[in-house]
Formats: sequence, C-alpha cells, structure tokens
Amino acid sequence: MNSHTLSKGTHAGPLLAGDHGAMPEGDTVWNTARVLDSALAGGAIRHSDFRVPALATVDLSGFTVQGCGSRGKHLLLRLTGPDQTHLTLHSHLRMDGAWRIYGAGEPLRGGPTHLIRVVLRTLTTVAVGYHLHDLAVVPTAEEESLVGHLGPDLLGSPDRPGGWDPDEAVRRLRRQPERSIAEALLDQRNLAGIGNLYKAEILFLRGIHPATAVCDVNNLEGVVTLAQKLLRANRGRWTQATTGSLRRGQEVYVYGRGGAPCRRCGTLILRETQGERITFWCPLCQPTRAQTTAPAPLPS
Repeated sequence: MNSHTLSKGTHAGPLLAGDHGAMPEGDTVWNTARVLDSALAGGAIRHSDFRVPALATVDLSGFTVQGCGSRGKHLLLRLTGPDQTHLTLHSHLRMDGAWRIYGAGEPLRGGPTHLIRVVLRTLTTVAVGYHLHDLAVVPTAEEESLVGHLGPDLLGSPDRPGGWDPDEAVRRLRRQPERSIAEALLDQRNLAGIGNLYKAEILFLRGIHPATAVCDVNNLEGVVTLAQKLLRANRGRWTQATTGSLRRGQEVYVYGRGGAPCRRCGTLILRETQGERITFWCPLCQPTRAQTTAPAPLPS
C-alpha cells in the first residue's frame, strides 16, 4: 500500500476528496470512505496521534478498524477495542480537508505538518487526516448525536437509518416554503450530500432560477430524484460530471463557468454570492418568475 493506491474507479494519485479538483460533496466523501475502508478495515491500530486539543489524550492503540462509512458529507470510521468497546471516529472535510493513505515508513508528503489533525498507524498502513474538521470520538451507539440531524443521505441505502428517502427529502424541503431553493438544497438537514457544484447543476438541468422560493418550484420530486441520480452516477470516480462528458473543461454546465457561454443557449453564465456561497446560473435557461418562460428542462 502506498499513497498512490486508490480504490477501483478512481484516478491514481494521493488521497482523497478535495484532491483531483473534486469538490468534497456526497460522492467524493463516499469515495473517501471506501478508500479508507479498503486501506484500514481489519487492521489493528498500533499507534494513534491526535493533534487537536480536545482529543490529545485519546489513544486508539489496540483497536481494530471495522470499517469506514459516510453519511452525507460526514465520515465515520468504526473501531472495536480489545475489551469489545465500540468507538467511531467522526470527521468532516468541509472545503479544505483530506485524508491520505501511505505505506509504513513512507514519507508523509500530503501537506504541511501543522495541518495534520490525526495519524493512524497499522502494521502496513498510515492514514493521515489533513485539516479535518469536527473531529470527534464517540461510542458507536451514539453516532446519531453527530449525524442524526441530517436529512436523507443521497447515497445511503434506503433500508438503513438515515438512508435515501425521496419522500422525506421533499417533506423537509417544504418545511420552509419561502426559502430559496438554492439555500434549501445546501441545507444538510433537508437532504445530505449536496454541495455548491451539484446545487448549481441540478437547478440548471431543471430550469430553475436559484432564487426561486421552494413553494414556487413545480416539481420538487423531480429535483431530489435528479440530485440522487447525479451523485450516484459520479460515485466511484473523482471526476464530477453532469454533462455526460468526462473530458477536462466539459464536465459541468454552469458551476465555475461565470462569464462563459451557456452550453445550451450561448448566454453568458452569471455568478453571484447568495447567502454565504457563490452560485452560477444561465439567465435565459433559468429565468426568474417575472421573466419569460425558460426553455424546457434538459433530459435528466
């Protein structure tokens, strides 16, 4: 195992979400969980080093890694101790965090050492978390205290707690009918896994202006169905594509393309700060309610 070993379907290169230009949204976090699981599951922690004050005295030596999963944008590494104590290491990547995997004895070249938040060593593998957020170690039975507030996980199994449930996602979105659809989609309490990239792309594909109130969206069911379809299509690879093309520069319709021509109508894509996030949209394909009716949504 070395820092260039990735799970099937991903690019070669150091780990993980946030690398390769991938945005840490539900699909790339899902990928990260699978790579951590492949690298660590079944291995015994020989040494742990937490570099955050709240966890400085935590020692996971002797614990065996049972596996790693994701819930929305949250990572859950589950471990069992020699006395059958079950613990979960929780982490969140936000915009700048990353986990990287190295072989034992391999130099840690993932970034400045002052950004390291945790190091886990097994006999053959070293897992290093850089600039991770919301690090916590809790009894596995208490995981819900960290992720129970989340809405249905777009990539979660429907038969598991917190798994994908489109009806519940729509119900949660409708709880705040006057809120803009762009802000509502980013709220992880409604549905878990959408970030800025997918928000912009979903709304373009559905022909919805980002400032449209939730109550004015004609087909919320279609919005959440498309969201899940896009994330599922991209899991297992680092390239996030919504256009059907994986060629560099052709992967998305509007995200990150402010000032560029719309791929559908040629109108310049607009960019504006909405809330705390930048959003992108086509003013012709995604008009406000006061404007002319938009062209029919693209097939989804």
